[in-house]
Amino acid sequence: MDFEVFIPARFGATRLPGKPLLDIGGKTMIQHVYERAAASGARRVTVATDDPRIEQAVQAFGGHACRTSDLPPSGTDRIREALDRLGVADDTAIVNLQGDEPLMDPHLVASVAGLLAETGVDMGTACVAAGKDALEDPDRVKVVCSASGRALYFSRAPVPWPRDGAPGPVQVHLGIYAYRAGFIRRFAEWAPSAAEQQECLEQLRALDHDARIQVLHWRQQVPAGVDTPADLERVRAHLRQDARRNSD
Repeated sequence: MDFEVFIPARFGATRLPGKPLLDIGGKTMIQHVYERAAASGARRVTVATDDPRIEQAVQAFGGHACRTSDLPPSGTDRIREALDRLGVADDTAIVNLQGDEPLMDPHLVASVAGLLAETGVDMGTACVAAGKDALEDPDRVKVVCSASGRALYFSRAPVPWPRDGAPGPVQVHLGIYAYRAGFIRRFAEWAPSAAEQQECLEQLRALDHDARIQVLHWRQQVPAGVDTPADLERVRAHLRQDARRNSD
């Protein structure tokens, strides 16, 4: 399937300022994410950023960046600005890959894009089964799906709640979305919903407007993204281990 990847990236993350430019094994985080996106078979990869330092870093490794304002309240809103600046047609399939996912599987990126071929889907995303330790971790967003795989709700809270004390399967949302450019433009016209503002989860705005979100249950484990200094060290260690294996 023909698709483009947009990577929204901002400098001022609260818990890890300058996150896209942090070094991981001799490359910036944003370069790792960009290379994963490029390996997915995307027709074009674009970093959408409001910060000239990120734009310059992307251009330095030969990537494509588009400057946006500092106004967008979410990554999807930032991508909407970039789409308009670049004149992307409404029927173009877009994958939103968050800029703090340096270990994302390129095959997963392509698979999520493929969800848009299904009739009646407004958005596609993915989740992975996780242990009960994820249930009460607010940094690991949970998703509850219908029997057909449509998203019912996303939350940082422990959902579904184990009323009888024994947690059942936990599905953790992965930081990736697919949608058509026209849907992104409609999404950006909607005001952030109360649920979105409380949970700080932009996908809740789509659910609040009855968008149909299809969730791919990915069978392989995907390393978590980077939100904290501890996450950063975990990713660095993971890539060092990969480098040692490849050199043996």
